[in-house]
Amino acid sequence: MNTRRNILAGLGTAALGLAAWHAGKGLEQTAPAAPRPDNAGYFPNVRLYTHEGKAVRFYDDLIRNKVVAINMMYTACGDRCPTMTANLLAVQRMLGERAGRDVFMYSLTLQPELDTPEVLKAYADKYRIKPGWQFLTGAPEDIERLRFKLGFYDIDPLIDGNKASHTGMVRIGNDHFNRWSMAPALADPRQIFATLNHLDHRVAQTGSAADPART
Repeated sequence: MNTRRNILAGLGTAALGLAAWHAGKGLEQTAPAAPRPDNAGYFPNVRLYTHEGKAVRFYDDLIRNKVVAINMMYTACGDRCPTMTANLLAVQRMLGERAGRDVFMYSLTLQPELDTPEVLKAYADKYRIKPGWQFLTGAPEDIERLRFKLGFYDIDPLIDGNKASHTGMVRIGNDHFNRWSMAPALADPRQIFATLNHLDHRVAQTGSAADPART
C-alpha cells in the first residue's frame, strides 16, 4: 500500500496537475532516502507491443530501474495529440544521446483497437520520432489498467469517458528510487527536461546534463 500511496499522491485530473504546475508548488513526490524497487507489485506487468512490433512487458522491460516519461495519446485524436507529440519531440532532442540510454519515453495509445503497431509506426515515422521513444499498444483491458495505475483518469465519469481528457499530462518517474512526478505535456519543453533531470540521480550527482537554453 505504501507504493500505491506514493504513486497516487498528487494524481487526479490533468486540470489539477496543470493548476499545480502554474501555482509553482511543484509536482514532484517526496523522495525516499534509499532505493525502493517494489513497484513490481503495483504496476501491471502486462504484455504490450511497440510500434516496431516487439512484444514487451510493461514493468519488466519498460519501467524497472529506469527514468521514464509516459504520456497517453491516440492517432485519431485530432490536433491535440500531434501538438503534444511535437512538444515532446523537442524534449527528446534536448535529451540527445541520453534518450534510450538514461531516459526512456513511452506513448501509450488510448485506442488500442485501432492503433495497431503498424498504425503507430506510421505515426512515429510521420513525426520523425527517434530511437529511445516507443509508441505502445496492447489489449484494451490492459491499457485501461495501466491508465488508472498511472493516474491518467478523472473522478468524474463523464470527463473520464472522453479520451482527449487523458492526453494532457506526462507521467515522469524514476522507478529505482520510487520518485514520481507529473507535468503538462504542453509545458515549455525545458520544464519537462528539467523535471526529468531532477529525477535522474546520475545528473544530480554529476551535473552533466546540457542546459537546453544553450543548445
